Order: sequence, then C-alpha cells, then structure tokens
Amino acid sequence: MARIPRIPRTINEFDVYLTNTAAYIQQSTPQNGKRLGLSDAEMARWEAYRKEWAPVYNLYADKKSGRTTAVRDQLRVLIDSVVAFDRTNHLLDRIASSTAAVIADYEVFNLKSGSLKKRNHTVPTASIVEPVAVRLIPVGGGRVTVKCYTTIGRRAGIYSGGNSVQYCYCVGSEPPTSAEAEGLKSSLSTRGILSVDLGAASCGKHLYIYLRWYNMHHPHLAGPWSALQSTLIL
Repeated sequence: MARIPRIPRTINEFDVYLTNTAAYIQQSTPQNGKRLGLSDAEMARWEAYRKEWAPVYNLYADKKSGRTTAVRDQLRVLIDSVVAFDRTNHLLDRIASSTAAVIADYEVFNLKSGSLKKRNHTVPTASIVEPVAVRLIPVGGGRVTVKCYTTIGRRAGIYSGGNSVQYCYCVGSEPPTSAEAEGLKSSLSTRGILSVDLGAASCGKHLYIYLRWYNMHHPHLAGPWSALQSTLIL
C-alpha cells in the first residue's frame, strides 16, 4: 500500500495545507514554530512560500481564464520546492520528534497520516531503556561529528529498538542543567553518525548535547536522555 505523504501533492489540498501550517507556525506566544524548534529563517521561508503561492493559486482558482498550463506548472514547481525544503531541513521530522509537540501539532502538519500513521503490525508498548553511548569529534570550521553506539555495539548505528536518535544541544560556556532546559535546539537523525554544523562563529566555544534513542512512529516510547556530553568546537 502506497505511503500517504505528509505534504499533499495535489494543488487544492496543498493550498489548504500550506495556508494552515504557515498561519499556525506564527500563532501563539511563544510562536508555535519556535516552540517546535524551528529557526527564524525557517519560519520566514515557510511564510515566504505561502506569499509566493497565494497569488498564483488565485489565478488557478479562476477556471475560465486563469487555470492555464503555465499556472499549473508554476504551482507544481512551488510544491516541489516546499517538499525539497522540508527534506533538506527535516522540518516535519523535527516537529514529530519535538518534546514540545502536542496533538494539535500532529494534526495541523499531517504527521499522523505520514510516517506516524498507524500500521497493521505489532505495535511496541515498552519504552526504550537502552542509553546512547556517544563519541564527539570536532572536525574544524565549527562542525562536530557525533557517533552514536549501543552499550554493546562496536560500530556506530541506530539502536534496533528505535529508528532514529534524538538530540538537543546548545553552544556556549555554561552547560545546561538538563535536556529540558530552555533554549536548547532539538533535532533527530536516522543515522548513527551525524554532523552538527554550528558555524565558524562557534569556534572556541563548547557544544553541549544530550541524546536518546527515538521511535518516530511511537514518540512516547523514547529512551532515556544520555548524560550531558560536551566538546570544544574547533
């Protein structure tokens, strides 16, 4: 059975999705986008897509004179751009893995009908208890390679009881008090070896990071956070 995409590909359904998500990201205090770990640039880019889309879709809505082949093609290009932006930045994966996510977030961003949709197989019920063993390798230019291991594994990789590793981190000189501390950025990776690009301006500061094994289909079964890990950024 074909997987239903989180981001609709048909023009009319995509219009509803983009309009609703763009508005939702900007709502509330703090804004929903910031609560879910999106950067200001990512929030601005999503809103820019909406503004670029709206006038072209208005032409498309005029079936008599506006729904031309050129207009359809322009809308399809915009859909492809939004899909590519999400894939590159893992926006929806990060929202799905956010510790701040609530039911409304999953509904608005169509996460339940995407990779989190209920499947006809045995559903795990036990929380992950395996901790993440970590090796941090500063590689220069503000980039740090993070290698994740199970407690018995010799090679970096994803724990078989999950399908990803979730991590939250910050840069500075003062370590956070816990993985739930305010101001931490959150993301996830489906690979056991990941690269955190912190920018050249971070050189000389410290990366502070927590990690845990994660199941994107069953977020409530996430494993325990690792002890705080840190390294000097080169």
